[in-house]
Amino acid sequence: MPPRPVTIAIDGPSGSGKSSVSRAVAGRLGLRYLDTGAMFRAVTWWCLSRGMDLGDRDLVAEAADSIRLRMGTDPQDPSVEVDGERVDRPLRTAQISAQVSQVATNPQVRRILAAQQRRIIDQARGDGGIVVEGRDITTVIAPDAEHRVLLSASEEARLRRRAAELQAGGETQKAVQLRDQVLRRDRDDSTVSSFQAPAPGVHGIDTSSLTFEESVAAVIAVVETPGETAETRPHTEDPDEPAP
Repeated sequence: MPPRPVTIAIDGPSGSGKSSVSRAVAGRLGLRYLDTGAMFRAVTWWCLSRGMDLGDRDLVAEAADSIRLRMGTDPQDPSVEVDGERVDRPLRTAQISAQVSQVATNPQVRRILAAQQRRIIDQARGDGGIVVEGRDITTVIAPDAEHRVLLSASEEARLRRRAAELQAGGETQKAVQLRDQVLRRDRDDSTVSSFQAPAPGVHGIDTSSLTFEESVAAVIAVVETPGETAETRPHTEDPDEPAP
């Protein structure tokens, strides 16, 4: 077990396994869990359900600032509530996945949600710690995390995992549509995040040929291996500024 309190920050592109692996790591280490990507999905869902134009950045930012967003951090049952309504399942549809990047690349929304994410991380440290995953977590949101990990995977592996995720949710997509969705999200998200190579002080793990259990074990091994501390590692970004 890592010393308490502890923050474990995990980044990576779509399909790298960061959500499922992060949740499992949190459960096994007895930590809280935060999926920051679900926060952007929640704002996307709220705006689309009201017919809002996601291209209107100011209007979407107003929505992000006004909705009551509650993130449950129990890794056994991570929940998302918007204005008192639990919306976990609607957030994982292909429709949301296809449009969430418009919200995730909105600098105003990122600034608003970044503040909320940092508050959740601070609160969780009083409960032992947290595993937090999503874009820019290792460099912008939690650069002082005790452990920072970048998960990566081959294009083939990521497409296969995304197809399995959709199937588990009762959805299917043609291969060409799935490929466009996953790779386009990578291109879109690259405007606010760099996950092509680990930043200084971030541990890289390629999960392409790893099973789920092996991926979880690899992250836990990083956490349990003595190494650099947050005080001695270099920072690559200003933690108070969202990525451009």
